[in-house]
Amino acid sequence: RVHIGGKVVRDAALRVDMNRDRIVVDGDAVVAERKVYLMLNKPRGVVTTRDDPQQRDTVYACLEGLDLPYVSPVGRLDKASEGLLLMTNDTRFANRLMDPASHLPKTYHVQVATVPDETLLDRLRAGVTLDDEILTANAIELLRSGGRTAWLEIVLDEGKNRHIRRLLAAHGIEVKRLIRIAIGSLPLGNLAKGTARHLTAQELALLG
Repeated sequence: RVHIGGKVVRDAALRVDMNRDRIVVDGDAVVAERKVYLMLNKPRGVVTTRDDPQQRDTVYACLEGLDLPYVSPVGRLDKASEGLLLMTNDTRFANRLMDPASHLPKTYHVQVATVPDETLLDRLRAGVTLDDEILTANAIELLRSGGRTAWLEIVLDEGKNRHIRRLLAAHGIEVKRLIRIAIGSLPLGNLAKGTARHLTAQELALLG
């Protein structure tokens, strides 16, 4: 019934590589689903789940009209956050990027409702411990300020739940906008908000 590489297989637990092994079931070849790698500029106010019990808008609305197999987000951006989100049907690729051991940096531009001086920036860089969880950043820099707000650039190589918001809130800093502008060396660029496109081979190479 099942042949892999020309040999009959009866072990249902046998691991196969769909990109390498020729698999035939009852005489019909099983073809691997094409791999899809997308970048999406997530708008504020949508969630990254497929089906939301609260009937909120999801990122999948941004994919309507595209001829795609089922794809999943690589990691998350919370509802109030914006910017670069990867989506794929390649679980190996997704797991590699999400593995904490990869230390893949992610860069954010964050608008805050205060203008931090260097002393406050140093306190942010030192990190905080909340509920036995250490929250730190690889880098925090002041990009610009005006009036009562400022923009910070924050780089993380880990992604704890609401990491940046909790780190800033611990110092009494309100987040007004949070935009992910890069994953590793892959920039969001000028991709329009709420739209998605396929990654190029060169862009995939930037992600290793």
